[in-house]
Amino acid sequence: MKKQQGGFTLIELIMVIVILGILAAVALPRIGNLSADARAASINAGLGAAKSASAIVHAMVTAKGTTGTQAQDGSGLTIDLEGQNIDLVFGYPAATAAGILRAAGLEGDYTISSGVITQRGNPTNLSSCSFTYSAATSATTAPSFVTGVGDDGTASASGTARLTAAQCGGSN
Repeated sequence: MKKQQGGFTLIELIMVIVILGILAAVALPRIGNLSADARAASINAGLGAAKSASAIVHAMVTAKGTTGTQAQDGSGLTIDLEGQNIDLVFGYPAATAAGILRAAGLEGDYTISSGVITQRGNPTNLSSCSFTYSAATSATTAPSFVTGVGDDGTASASGTARLTAAQCGGSN
């Protein structure tokens, strides 16, 4: 008796490969946009945490006072927030890792350089996927938050704007 061989024909295999290729061509751009959406959401969450921490620290300073001696530029003071010493400038967190990043709980995941806060592991070509924290400049001014930084290093959006996927590497 002859055994019948089973399996797929060459045409069937080629059709499966073509269908998978079409699906991959459609799905890959969407996956790329999802990663940009995730980066934007993460930076926006960090921005929200920093804004909240700034307000909480200032309220604590107003209610409890600080430790240290204030220098002419407003620095030199600290306050204890949940067991962490937060560096202050004019009663608000300083624009340092020991200031705003520590107060917002962002020290391990974010970096700060000249006030620009970026997420660790963010592609270096995405400078617009960040936010800038400018510490208080006097006892009567609050710190400012600005989203995005342009290629020329200047801020590109207002302090209330949220980052979009386009600013974080996605397409429009």
